[in-house]
Amino acid sequence: MLKKFASDALGLSDIGKIIEPHDYDKTGADDYVRHEDNEKIYFLIKTKADEYCFTNLAFIHVDGANAVSSKRVLKRYPYSQHKITDVLLETAGKIDLDIEIKFTLGNQHYSIDVDKKQINKLNDLYKALLYISEVTIENNIMLQMASASLDKATNILQNTRPADIALADQYKQLTEFSFDWLKSTREQYHQKDFGAVFEKYINN
Repeated sequence: MLKKFASDALGLSDIGKIIEPHDYDKTGADDYVRHEDNEKIYFLIKTKADEYCFTNLAFIHVDGANAVSSKRVLKRYPYSQHKITDVLLETAGKIDLDIEIKFTLGNQHYSIDVDKKQINKLNDLYKALLYISEVTIENNIMLQMASASLDKATNILQNTRPADIALADQYKQLTEFSFDWLKSTREQYHQKDFGAVFEKYINN
């Protein structure tokens, strides 16, 4: 018990280990993965207090108060609702025991320490998260452009409608067209599943 308290006090308990796929089912995070919806774990970091789980659909944080307490708080951040930004990788100095990956999910910032011996594996995660961040930015730009194009087209149609077309009918047609257009555009550019990205960069 004293060793646990000392480790927690010195911050050593915060140095995570990257878990191998064959041990995912031995972690707490695996219990909260939506396997029923084809959710799959691609990367998992475990410290004595916390678990940081990256799936194709979301980032799952099993948050422990400290290394001694058994209390946990589950936090789930779907990528479609919480954009990944500010992805950074901090390598170790000569006397450092750990390397660090940093990123922001929506308004929540994370900084995760990992054993520096596992730098190659963490490099893979860094590349995957950075790519997801870049894709999300590009998708947002495309959504904005699509919305602006629709507004422009709607204005043109309203100003050039024939006099014999009833205003109510025109409004109905424009509304239905706008809804279908925005729905199809969102389905194309509002990405929820990033399994292909993790498959590309994570070498398990």
